[in-house]
Amino acid sequence: MPDFVTVEYGATGASKSTNDMGMRAMQSRAFDARNSQYLLIKSPPASGKSRALMFLGLDKLANQGIKKIIVAVPERSIGNSFRSTNLTQHGFFADWTVSPQNNLCDLIGGEGGKINAFIRFMQSEDEIIVCTHSTLRHAFDRIMNDGQGISAFHHCALAIDEFHHVSADADNRLGELIRAVMNEGSAHLIAMTGSYFRGDQVPVLRPEDEEKFTRVTYTYYEQLSGYEHLRTLGIGYHFYHGNYLTAIGEVLDPTKKTIIHIPNVNSQAAMGDKIKEMNGILDVLGDVIEIDEVTGFQLLRTHGGKILKIADLVTPDTQQKVLSGLRDVEKKDDLDIVIALGMAKEGFDWIWCEHALTIGYRGSLTEVVQIIGRATRDAPGKSHAQFTNLIAEPDTADDLVRTAVNDMLKAIACSLLMEQVLAPNFNFRTRPSDDRFDGVARPATRIDLLDAEPTIEITGLKEPTSKRAVEIIQTDMTDLMAAVLQDSQVLRASLIPDEFPAETINQHLIPDLIARRYPDIAENEDDIEAIRQNVVARRAVLAHLTQASRQEGLPPSEDGDATDGQKAHAQLLKLTSKFVTMPELSIDLIDQVNPFQQSYEILSKALGESVLRRIHQTIAETKITISEAEALAQVPRIRAFKEQHGRDPNINSANPIEKRMAEAHAWIRAAAIRRQREQAA
Repeated sequence: MPDFVTVEYGATGASKSTNDMGMRAMQSRAFDARNSQYLLIKSPPASGKSRALMFLGLDKLANQGIKKIIVAVPERSIGNSFRSTNLTQHGFFADWTVSPQNNLCDLIGGEGGKINAFIRFMQSEDEIIVCTHSTLRHAFDRIMNDGQGISAFHHCALAIDEFHHVSADADNRLGELIRAVMNEGSAHLIAMTGSYFRGDQVPVLRPEDEEKFTRVTYTYYEQLSGYEHLRTLGIGYHFYHGNYLTAIGEVLDPTKKTIIHIPNVNSQAAMGDKIKEMNGILDVLGDVIEIDEVTGFQLLRTHGGKILKIADLVTPDTQQKVLSGLRDVEKKDDLDIVIALGMAKEGFDWIWCEHALTIGYRGSLTEVVQIIGRATRDAPGKSHAQFTNLIAEPDTADDLVRTAVNDMLKAIACSLLMEQVLAPNFNFRTRPSDDRFDGVARPATRIDLLDAEPTIEITGLKEPTSKRAVEIIQTDMTDLMAAVLQDSQVLRASLIPDEFPAETINQHLIPDLIARRYPDIAENEDDIEAIRQNVVARRAVLAHLTQASRQEGLPPSEDGDATDGQKAHAQLLKLTSKFVTMPELSIDLIDQVNPFQQSYEILSKALGESVLRRIHQTIAETKITISEAEALAQVPRIRAFKEQHGRDPNINSANPIEKRMAEAHAWIRAAAIRRQREQAA
């Protein structure tokens, strides 16, 4: 199946050029905020977060009174990104030096020895240490229990890589550590992540803590547009029946450098034996002829006679040797395919990877973004990167169809999120009134897509009233969009367009979610509305860009016999033109459009009628409750219906719009009865 999303970029080289201190664009942006005590860097994979931390850490040691830099990464393999680095040769004032005894990610032995090494570092004059999140948590507990207390971290700077592992949840140990260090008062924090949202929708920080951070945001669009070689990125989904091994050959191209993520053993897509699954993939590719004694890579002869080097990160007995072999991969010909289970995601740096193939849906959009990031490194000769998710197609005769439908809905949510992530970060502002255009349509606006934040004017757009709301709109919209797309109420209502008016999604479900996500501004209706309007405006603009790209014409299909449904998938979003003409936009008109209708239409064309009917039925079976706000908003519709038909809407009506009005009417009557009883009592 062709891609849901294909984005083409300008390949300007801007994101890889350096200034006179050796800093790339994102690193320079972060360094400008170096004096902030609490700094949150939100930047995509391969944008240079690790070196940005080096610049920041060295400045804090030299100029800000910080005595120690503690770098914590989620897994040992990522620690290699923070190894000693010569920075002075490129113009910086100092080099980043990590002594071998302080690089705990390379330290041989168990966790106890690493904790001891961490405590020794804290008691020494050494300045920089690199360890895992786990080592930091356990060493922190030891320090607190031994009576040294939080003062041990006085004038330290903690750099937390992949910061989305932190959670405001009381049971999250890393989150508790962060809060304790912030309460200490003198410590600095540098938080780095490529995807700040979490799959479980638990907030990363409490609102009162989040307000303390200075944010540096560098978008996927800026990063990919500034590459030298990589020009296009495709996001696609391929559906299979039964066993995924029967379909993997349709999406696995042995000529492409590929990372294959097999499903977790507890996943619906798993076959129950991870070794059998890995061997099944090898059988699809060809025949293993030998094992490289140095790297542990399997040498496989394809059915076409080509020899492939395959890294097996599934088999436990050989995993350590293979990981060591991966550290020495430098040239394009050193490796062809990686087969992984629970690895090769965060921080896995193989610049030649062209295709990230994931089997079975991943429950976290964070994980999906991380996986896609493995393929979006820039490398000579690599013009296209691809993410493919191989998932089960709902079978109308399958008792487990609900699981398959839910997986498909999550896949759609991911494609919608990636549309948002991969597009420019639009800046919206209120269109000023102008008497010259009274009663006459204003001229269309041309926007420059090569701008990091193209500005679009919208009539009637509400401006935020607080600093917090402005900050959310400027730096948090991708994360908020992720939360919207993961919300089951929003997604289900969006994909039953005949049953739920667009206003239900735009004016009720989305603002309710915003209020839950940001309790610190939940009582400020003006700010909630301003943020809501920015969310729906972004979807409206992306919908227009999609429509414009279709009008330009789809690229020729590689398959001359492709169906109309397949051709509809060929391109959702193509940003090839520098300038795009936008029609006059009004927030009133935007609110009347289902922001996710387009995905439903594409799904309709791609799947058979019987499967689509079952999907619709399964979605509809999950009750979507009606809120007080929506019920009250339906009052004008109910009155207009009664005037037109001379009766109240019927809750048993076959017309879903009438049925929804009847549910609102019932809610209003029930609320009136409750009030009468309360007054009587």
